[in-house]
Amino acid sequence: MEDVLRALLRGEIDIATAKNKLRVLNIKRVGDVAKLDVNRAQRTGAPEAILAQDKRPEDVRRLALAMAEENGYALITRVKEEDVAELEGNLPDGYELIRNQKARTVILKREGHLFPKAGRIGVLAAGTADISVAEEVVVTAEVMGCEVIKAYDVGVAGIHRLYEPLTEMLEKNVAAIVVVAGMDAVLPIVVSSHVDVPVVGVPTSVGYGMGKDGIAGLMTMLQTCSPGLAVVNIDNGFGAGVFAAIVAKQSRI
Repeated sequence: MEDVLRALLRGEIDIATAKNKLRVLNIKRVGDVAKLDVNRAQRTGAPEAILAQDKRPEDVRRLALAMAEENGYALITRVKEEDVAELEGNLPDGYELIRNQKARTVILKREGHLFPKAGRIGVLAAGTADISVAEEVVVTAEVMGCEVIKAYDVGVAGIHRLYEPLTEMLEKNVAAIVVVAGMDAVLPIVVSSHVDVPVVGVPTSVGYGMGKDGIAGLMTMLQTCSPGLAVVNIDNGFGAGVFAAIVAKQSRI
């Protein structure tokens, strides 16, 4: 993109040519399946992820390879076992797979590709059942260049477990803290009342009865009386990871 704009400033190309070149840079067609936004990370600071849920394994593979060819890597979320088998069985030379089973993510990357360094965040999970969503936060933030300090099973039923990892995060100057919680989902509110950095609450679908599917947890977070808490959708670890990583990047400027 920068090369195109510099060429325009030097008078080497006209506006129409520059527009066409930028349009090509922005979109990569993958057959009749998708139009990949390959420059999203440069434009918004956040990469396009490939959501494997409800996609055919062969389409997941095609999209991932196309993205990795352009950007050096592809982040795939909500991965199914058949997606992993498809990727492993058709892995080109010079590429590798990094799988996080808890997070249900796979990173397809060129060998030797390095992710940038861009800040530090904290990730807390209230209960063991919330770890899969928390790990999606971790993987997403690490792809965006963040160092992640994490602590799990620190929910309000044993609130004394929270203070040691929370103190460590603050001492290491995290730029934001993502708190993942199901059931009553009170933990993000408690954390936001103790810290002076942005807190991102992620309600999970862990629970039963009134807490089923995460609705009660989402409502709890949205009604917080403790300021400084932003809330994403139920089980949206990817969105929370992106938000926190962008905050961390900005804190370094």
